[in-house]
Amino acid sequence: MTETPSSAANEPALRGSPSQALNGATIGFFIGFGAVSLFGPTAHSFVKVMSLSPEQVGFLVAIPMLTGSLLRIPFGAWVDTTGGKLPFLILLILSVLGIGGLYYMLLTLYPDHLDQSHYPWLLLFGALGGCGIATFSVGIGQVSYWFPKQQQGWALAAYAGFGNTSPGLVALAMPLMITFIGLWGAYLVSLAIVVVGIGLYLRLGHNAPYFQLSHSGIPRAERCARAERAGQELFPQASALHTLMEAAAEWRTWLLVVLYFTTFGGFLALTAWFPTYWQSFFQTSHWVAVILTATFSLLSSLIRVPGGRWADRFGGELVAVISLTILLAGALLMTFSGGFLMSVIGELLVGAGMGVNNAAVFRMVPNYVPHAVGGAAGLVGGLGALGGFAVPPLLGYFVGMMGAGGYARGFVVYIGLAVLSLILTGILRLALRRPGLPEMLPVREAGR
Repeated sequence: MTETPSSAANEPALRGSPSQALNGATIGFFIGFGAVSLFGPTAHSFVKVMSLSPEQVGFLVAIPMLTGSLLRIPFGAWVDTTGGKLPFLILLILSVLGIGGLYYMLLTLYPDHLDQSHYPWLLLFGALGGCGIATFSVGIGQVSYWFPKQQQGWALAAYAGFGNTSPGLVALAMPLMITFIGLWGAYLVSLAIVVVGIGLYLRLGHNAPYFQLSHSGIPRAERCARAERAGQELFPQASALHTLMEAAAEWRTWLLVVLYFTTFGGFLALTAWFPTYWQSFFQTSHWVAVILTATFSLLSSLIRVPGGRWADRFGGELVAVISLTILLAGALLMTFSGGFLMSVIGELLVGAGMGVNNAAVFRMVPNYVPHAVGGAAGLVGGLGALGGFAVPPLLGYFVGMMGAGGYARGFVVYIGLAVLSLILTGILRLALRRPGLPEMLPVREAGR
């Protein structure tokens, strides 16, 4: 859909296409998520020179994930009122301010002039940097409104899968850059990449046709009709608060939250946990732990892309059942095998199951909440991501209670989550056979 001429001389031309919007959103999410991944090396560089306590370190590392997860909810809902471009750009700019602030502290204060008095500034810049994670729910809404319903699974999986690869790539590239050009140089290069990415998003990330027409003075019904002729099938509610309330009122939204908590929240938790797990339980070297963690992260991200196609073809519920079963098998191996090779196989099964299920969940969102996609994406993406905070303390509890053996036994947490998610997916499948599921708003009703 490139520069489509308007049907009337006084109507604005529609810009962009589904593929451009998908590419732009993917680039934006990739750099937003990658910017947050840069925070870890900096935080640990500050620990010794600032004499931070373990509690301060834990909060410092967690703060970007906290803001990035919670901001997904209001910003995801905001998409339903303005389209995705404005909220996406605001989050990326805030993220750049956070990463730029950290770089300035490195340049001017590190290491001789840093002390405890600068800790609040670290928290502030970390919180701003975390805004890049919140771009996820914005991009979900933006991409959903561009693509027809039968292509939602592939489009959303490509967006999330390729965008999600940045933490794994950063985990591999950042230590190498620090080795060759130092921490300051690595951050400067990374910051430049983020700025370039924002420019690419600005060029490609157009809103869907309905939102492009929203400031044209054309009545809503006519905007919907023209957007439908341009290929748009999903249409939003009138306010961000209303779309959040609509999504929250749909009970299926909360089942999807649990499914996403298990696999995306679980993915975030294991990305942070695996380096410690491999080095502490199997006494691997630092680089072996980095490679195994990056492999898990990249596998889980990239398999999400074909997972979206499978969800389009076979249905999100069936694909979720299969992927959660794979996750369960991997968790069982990691809990009870105790051997290095079997644990590596278990890690791969867990990563594959998580990635495919993440695609299946967002294939189901437009099906179950078509009248409030942005609000549902915000709730599912935001609350589901909180698994990244809730799960690591549970894994640590097993280590504290059982010693070194707790590193393996702690994966019983994922056994429980996988079983619970399988039960909830079965409930969703049963619900498909019953009447009462909201249908996608046709144009004549969307204009009311």
